[in-house]
Amino acid sequence: MKVKSIVILGGGTAGWMTANALQKKWQHLGINITLVESPDIGIVGVGEGSTPKLKHFFDSLGIKESEWMPECNATYKNGISFKNWSTVSGYEEYFHPFGCSLDFVTLKFLYDNATLRRKGVDVIAHPNRFSLMASLAEKKLAPIASKNFPFHFQYGYHFDSVLIGKFLQKKAAEVGGINHIQATVKSVELNSNGDITSLKLNNDQILSGDFFVDCSGFASILLEKTLKVPFISFSDNLFNDSAITIPTEIEPNIPSQTVSTALTNGWVWRIPLTNRIGNGYVYSSQYCTQDEAEKELRAHLGVLESDIEARHLKMKVGRAKESWRNNCVAVGLSQGFIEPLEATALQFVISTIEEFATAFEEGGFTHQFKELFNRRMNMNFEGIRDYIVLHYKTNSRSDSQYWIDNRENKNIPNNVKDMLGCWYNIQSLEDELKRLNIGSYYTKMSWNCMLSGMGLFPPKESLTSADAQTAQADLEFVDKFIGGCSMNFKPHKKMLIGANTST
Repeated sequence: MKVKSIVILGGGTAGWMTANALQKKWQHLGINITLVESPDIGIVGVGEGSTPKLKHFFDSLGIKESEWMPECNATYKNGISFKNWSTVSGYEEYFHPFGCSLDFVTLKFLYDNATLRRKGVDVIAHPNRFSLMASLAEKKLAPIASKNFPFHFQYGYHFDSVLIGKFLQKKAAEVGGINHIQATVKSVELNSNGDITSLKLNNDQILSGDFFVDCSGFASILLEKTLKVPFISFSDNLFNDSAITIPTEIEPNIPSQTVSTALTNGWVWRIPLTNRIGNGYVYSSQYCTQDEAEKELRAHLGVLESDIEARHLKMKVGRAKESWRNNCVAVGLSQGFIEPLEATALQFVISTIEEFATAFEEGGFTHQFKELFNRRMNMNFEGIRDYIVLHYKTNSRSDSQYWIDNRENKNIPNNVKDMLGCWYNIQSLEDELKRLNIGSYYTKMSWNCMLSGMGLFPPKESLTSADAQTAQADLEFVDKFIGGCSMNFKPHKKMLIGANTST
């Protein structure tokens, strides 16, 4: 098919990311890109944390951190700390770091000690002890090393999701080549083949296009409502369907990590920006009411009597059966959503844009690779879903039916069952990830950090002491190595270029 025009329905982060990326990639082809968004429909916002994928995205557009971070109240992120998901003594908190090129030095000791502890030997196997990124987060250091420390570090960001969409809109206007229309879609026209031909807008304009991108959020106006692509719910695996957010004041020494704290019927994120702390309680409406959730969050934050306004959100957790049907691809919430426990929302957006652009162009702007693209997107959703499910399956809380039901849930994916079986049978996680072909979503580091961090080992009283012949980790070396490396990093607050920090 000859593609001369692409229409993107919806602004927000997903829409403007798509517009900027496609304009950058295809500007030499003379493809006309139009983004239409309604001034009357609010933006959901997809959370305030990211994986390292966001850095790669901005790098691909040639946008420097010093330009976008101050405008989006952004901070650096070494990883995520999980608190109170486990009740195992000594394992009440663990850190899930992003990867760095020095992991091979220390994490091999974690893998060795974790294997010994799985076998019943009393050795230290808490992942935080072996992670440089965990040390940086604990000391509130930024993941940016000095120039004389030439090692590669992956890191994410915290940011205001509304501001990042506005920033990308501004960049699109500066670069040019993207038509921006503010109007609401009244109806969608199809031809006899089921392809979308045009959008009828509330200003009576008929907006025609050769290909359409659905960034309309949970409404999924094009993919689900118009093209009738079924939605596959993950509610059997993931119970949470609601969220409530309340901002609080920033602390003087800005943290460089997200914190996820388990509460009675879900968990709370704590995300530091330069102007505030973002807090959100992700919970299941099957186990508590909206008012009960808000009261618990306010109590947790110490703002029970405060007049700070709370924002309530409903979440549609799952994915479209197909992300690309006919001449339409969905990006963002219209494509699917997994709760923000590992901050993967923008990772999905960026991966979808990249995969689609490659498949569409390599297929000569035809549907040649549509099925392959859809399979990859579905595997991407399910690979990340499985890792999220494992957090709930391995919890050891018994203070509410919510946590008990999550732990006893039998409707878990086969890959989760296989990974747990591998762990408890003291087999190689690396080999199992290869067998299941899921190591590209989360590496053995991530799986080891979670399974070790949750304290999934034989009971302390059953462990036997390590003898002199046991090849366990050299903890003195690990501590000195991490301590020495940490000296090459500056305090997080000092690294926030142009940030509007409080004192």
